[in-house]
Amino acid sequence: MLKKFFLLCSGADKHIIESCSNGEQNKYAGIGATVFFTAVMAFIAGSYALYTVFDNVYYAIFFGFVWGLLIFNLDRFIVSTIKKRDRFLDEFIQASPRIVLAIIIAIVISKPLEIKIFEKEINTILLQEKNQMAMDNKKQIANYFQSDIDQNNAQIDRLKSDIQEKENEVNNLYDVYIAEAEGTAGTKKLGKGPVYKEKREKHDAALQELTTLKTTNQAKITELEAQGKILQANLDEKVAETQPIIDGFDGLMARINALDELPWIPSFFIMCLFLAIETSPIVAKLLSPKGEYDFKQEEGELAVKNVLAQNKYQSDLQKQTDASIYDSVYADIREDKDLYNYKKTRAIKILELQADSFLQKQMKSL
Repeated sequence: MLKKFFLLCSGADKHIIESCSNGEQNKYAGIGATVFFTAVMAFIAGSYALYTVFDNVYYAIFFGFVWGLLIFNLDRFIVSTIKKRDRFLDEFIQASPRIVLAIIIAIVISKPLEIKIFEKEINTILLQEKNQMAMDNKKQIANYFQSDIDQNNAQIDRLKSDIQEKENEVNNLYDVYIAEAEGTAGTKKLGKGPVYKEKREKHDAALQELTTLKTTNQAKITELEAQGKILQANLDEKVAETQPIIDGFDGLMARINALDELPWIPSFFIMCLFLAIETSPIVAKLLSPKGEYDFKQEEGELAVKNVLAQNKYQSDLQKQTDASIYDSVYADIREDKDLYNYKKTRAIKILELQADSFLQKQMKSL
């Protein structure tokens, strides 16, 4: 049962291969098995590749199965259409387009499996790229909000600086009137005289201004700090919105690019393995000598060609014979006097009718 299935996969003619020896059948069963398992590998590779695209198991399996059937049909067609010739060069020229197609199929099949085989290494590279992208993303978003944040912080610093300057002024005035009262500066008279009162009043006025300034600026600072928190919240929200996009940066193209960053030798040998598997049926058929199946297939084709040639020859003879008969028939008709007189009478009648019709038209015009 399995042997019949593999013979079906090889694309060999059922009636011819069943009449061949067991060894010939085994050869084509091996070719069919290679075609089948190549399609299985294509199904696995295609399913994995499509899973990275759709991120859905059912879609991946369905489209992977369709892809495997497509590869199976192509391989079966390629193998079944290669026929043995008398010269190897003729066979190679005949098979060269199919070999190119097999190489393309092998590359397409091997790439998703390479991605799966080197998945851990690829994930490491993708993690590094994601981290770098996250840092760059935060920097770009921060640059976008930075001007507003800097402006807000500058206003807060300026308001605090005004308060600090006023506090320094009040402190200086306090030191001045205390020194006047102690007699260590100013008039250097101990006690609270008129100068002391004047300096004390100036200090009290500045202190009142400081109290008013603190109240006013503190309200502004509180408002600016609230705006700063809103800006920071917007920045954090924007980073949170864009982070899932960065986290989802692990599609098929990203993994292929990450695979290209790995050493090329392991990937190259895996591709060579699939290339060998994909081209092995073609190579086996090219290198193997003509077998029983090839002779019987050639015999069947030759029989069909002979029948077609005979039918064409008979058709040509029939056409030549019919032409000769019709030539003789029309030659005899040409010599028939009765037919000649009949046609002559009818021709004269037509000419008379034409003359009468022309005469009537002329008379009407006059």
